[in-house]
Amino acid sequence: MLTIAIDAMGGDYGPPVTISASLEMLAKYADLHIILVGDEGLLAQALQTHSYDKTRLTVQHASQQVEMDESVSQALRSKKDSSMRVAINLVKERRAQACVSAGNTGALMATARFVLKTLPGIDRPAIISTFPTIHLNKNVRMLDLGANVDTRAEDLVQFAVMGSVLASAVDDIPNPKIYLLNIGEEDIKGNEQVKQTAQLLAQAQFLNYAGYIEGDTIYKGEADVVVCDGFVGNVTLKTTEGVAIFISRLIKEAFMRNMWTKLIGCLAKPVLKTFIKRIDPERYNGASFIGLQGIVVKSHGGASARGFTHAIEEAMISAEKNIPERIRHEVEQLVKSSLPPQGSHS
Repeated sequence: MLTIAIDAMGGDYGPPVTISASLEMLAKYADLHIILVGDEGLLAQALQTHSYDKTRLTVQHASQQVEMDESVSQALRSKKDSSMRVAINLVKERRAQACVSAGNTGALMATARFVLKTLPGIDRPAIISTFPTIHLNKNVRMLDLGANVDTRAEDLVQFAVMGSVLASAVDDIPNPKIYLLNIGEEDIKGNEQVKQTAQLLAQAQFLNYAGYIEGDTIYKGEADVVVCDGFVGNVTLKTTEGVAIFISRLIKEAFMRNMWTKLIGCLAKPVLKTFIKRIDPERYNGASFIGLQGIVVKSHGGASARGFTHAIEEAMISAEKNIPERIRHEVEQLVKSSLPPQGSHS
């Protein structure tokens, strides 16, 4: 039985989304057990209107909640019994194999790092998520998406190792192709951080480093893993989500202009549904915090129940594949290579 702890109070919508998604996943997976963490009275009341297997869903009380706009320091100091903190504690105590939360990203990362600690040899955890490509059954994973705004070249190499492990284990890619995001593909392009990272990655012979990649090539399906710092990664993520929503709305508006466009829209509806589904950000919801001694998956704060189920599935797969232990092994390979010693900075 695989157990996932859910921060039931987190996100823009809280229990209406987290409970619906949890019940949907329980119906889909017979070997899944979920622990809903939050206000016990509120959750019990909400569950009264649902039918479910009570042996596979339990409630863990938490008296506090981390607000979406709350400061990281406030969450760490004053919210020790928050649904977020208690859910992560369940992972540390091995009562759950993974935690999923749609709560405050900064507070979630800080709390997860404080409670679970980083893996030996890993200086900084990173946020990794999936992006669509032009190929139907091919996605690309990108990191870091916002955990580290300022990074060293050594940090980016660690991100490459962790991204390679995740892509290999979860996506079943034997030797993932790793690219470094840059402003050009030529060796002379980029700042000193990127150039130094490229040199270090070229030395790591156990990694399949393929060189630089530009932003417009991310979605062409050439790369399995794209590495960048958290500032660039977060801007890329938000821009991608915004463009997807922008395109979807433009298409809908175009087909709603008059009776003729509506008729054409009806005829093209199957194609349009397939297209919109492929670029729907909720389909790719669920960013993993990798580099920790435990599994934590971040759902988008505004995700629907459907989107939240994708985050739970990401946590389930990471737990089944034992991603932290695989990363630990690969980092040992990194230390044995000719790269500078790891784990000397925080």
